[in-house]
Amino acid sequence: MSLTINHQTNDISNATGTILVNGVAVGGDNSPPAFLGSRSVFVGGSQSVGGNATNSNIIDYITIANTSNATDFGDLTNARDSLAGLSNGTRGVIAGGFISNQPQNIIDYITIATTGNATDFGDMTQTAGQVSGASGVTRGLMAGGAYDHNASDVIGYITIATTGNATDFGDLTVARNHSATCVSKTRAVFCTGKGNSFATSNVMDYITVDTTGNATDFGDTTANYYGGSGTTDGDRGVIGAIENSDGNDTNIMEYITIATTGNATDFGDLVAVGKRGASGNGDSTYGILVGVYIYTTTINRITIQTTGNATDFGDLSVGRNRIAGFSGT
Repeated sequence: MSLTINHQTNDISNATGTILVNGVAVGGDNSPPAFLGSRSVFVGGSQSVGGNATNSNIIDYITIANTSNATDFGDLTNARDSLAGLSNGTRGVIAGGFISNQPQNIIDYITIATTGNATDFGDMTQTAGQVSGASGVTRGLMAGGAYDHNASDVIGYITIATTGNATDFGDLTVARNHSATCVSKTRAVFCTGKGNSFATSNVMDYITVDTTGNATDFGDTTANYYGGSGTTDGDRGVIGAIENSDGNDTNIMEYITIATTGNATDFGDLVAVGKRGASGNGDSTYGILVGVYIYTTTINRITIQTTGNATDFGDLSVGRNRIAGFSGT
């Protein structure tokens, strides 16, 4: 167990569990959120079949602590790309997406610990693709998106442990699609994205997951980006696999401290350039980022509390882009 001592305040913090002094818990429960688990799951997307982009129903997974290639998990109810992924640690939920470029309101779910096909959950409050997913301890969020060439500012929510249709939560500060998300037990941050007129954004805004209402400004990324993926350890959020305002793939990663507002800071570089990827969140130590715009199979892993370049983890079972990701146990 690693302890951090703040010599100005004499506060002791711990990233991995409750701190005990003479057997008494102090400082609250600092254990990682339940949705940070040992298994990372990647869902759906678009793959190349005979040189043509084709919707995928593939679900595959990795064990985050062990570098290796992904293994088949099962299939989605409908093959689709540009989906949102979220989790409560036990159940993974996949929302929205495009089927043959048509936006959907579908929500599916899986049980992360067991392999098998996805099951219908309910419907989103909107019909959209390129929606961004985020999770609290019990609640899942689906924010923004694209429909009929317009960007959405809609945020909907579900209770992950139950099935049913989503409910309106509030609105983003700026309508946009394909934002990266970074989450803690209580807060979700939506980073960058592309708005109406296809303008890329440096906007980051946040909500408190267990209350409803509109998002609040968080800060800015270092430049305008789109199509990123986010990962978190419940304290620090990292975004990567992003496209810049010129439409170019990048290998950039940036990070924020989720509990405080402020601008993003450089973290390091991905193994290779990529965009429109997915995150498996992580296991409270490692973060998984998959930048897969050109159907690469590369899986990147980072140690979230240190800055530096990503390392190669292994490969997806099939190269694809615009996939959803989440983690759990």
